[in-house]
Amino acid sequence: MPVIKSVKGKAPSIPDDCFIAENATIVGEVTMGNQCSVWFSAVVRGDVNYIKMGNKVNVQDGAVIHGTYQKSATTIGNNVSIGHNALVHGCSIHDNVLVGMGSIIMDGCVVESNSIIAAGAVLTQNTLVKSGSIYAGVPAKKVKDISNELISGEINRIADAYIKYSSWFKE
Repeated sequence: MPVIKSVKGKAPSIPDDCFIAENATIVGEVTMGNQCSVWFSAVVRGDVNYIKMGNKVNVQDGAVIHGTYQKSATTIGNNVSIGHNALVHGCSIHDNVLVGMGSIIMDGCVVESNSIIAAGAVLTQNTLVKSGSIYAGVPAKKVKDISNELISGEINRIADAYIKYSSWFKE
């Protein structure tokens, strides 16, 4: 059974159509939209500030989502994929975003819609990723504009794939 628990009277809100892996941890003030998934060894910690996720968000294996006490909550829009072992901390991620494996998004960052954060990228505090951008590197910088092919071929494909994958565990 996953660890799903209240902290200081605030409990996670998880719709019935979401998939939560057996060893995932979701605590505190966490609100999830429909068709979300939180995968093996992922941690979504809404203990020190709230975490709000839209619809069709997948938090892949080993990822951590957290915030900063009395300072930075975390909001995640619709159709967002958080890659394996990514760290999303006290930031805002808008709709249709792919956060690559092992990337780090720090406090105060804003990732606007239709963007990709490359695997291993580090967005330092308060970075603004404009809509339609691809950011890569350490520290992450814009490397190019995103194409419509990447939006449909990567961002939408991965979000939709994780809805399919999660259905395999509900059978």
